[in-house]
Amino acid sequence: MRLFTALDLASEHKRLLSSLRRPIAGVTWHPPETYHLTLRFIGDIRSRPMMEELDHTLAAITTTPVQIEPSGVGIATQGTRSRLWAGVAPSSSLMTLQGKIDTALRRCGLVLEKKRFMPHITLGVFDGDPGAEVIRWIQGNNLMRGKPVVTEHFVLFRSHRGGDTPHYETCAEYALTPSALPPLEAWSF
Repeated sequence: MRLFTALDLASEHKRLLSSLRRPIAGVTWHPPETYHLTLRFIGDIRSRPMMEELDHTLAAITTTPVQIEPSGVGIATQGTRSRLWAGVAPSSSLMTLQGKIDTALRRCGLVLEKKRFMPHITLGVFDGDPGAEVIRWIQGNNLMRGKPVVTEHFVLFRSHRGGDTPHYETCAEYALTPSALPPLEAWSF
């Protein structure tokens, strides 16, 4: 299974980001229901014991709820493929969660990519160099800003390959808020 952790987006953010889509030659826009903020790409996990360890380790992560605030747009290029993305303001709660996920995955023995975390949401893809239409789209949307929305869980997604339109399946959702401690009088000393 090809897995990654992510934050699902609130419907108001999906509406805002889908409103940025325009017909641009060569750009394939992702459907709004696939919009998410990737926290860490995990890769292919083929062993059931590893999957169970991964699930147990991710479920143990606790932190404060995370604020998501879309902010600006841009391009990321990898090889001949480019992505149009919406940025996300890097709140301390977001950066803390991402760091805890990385630590948890390393504890499971996974080797992670050594690239800096840049919070973003992929909106569409295209091949080749950005043309004038893409540049105009970026210039027209680079001041976009969404209202901050707080989320209290993160998701383990499975990615299905094939075609320009992504397909993701939710494997598990993990609550961020820590369990409450029992009242002090219940503690035994």
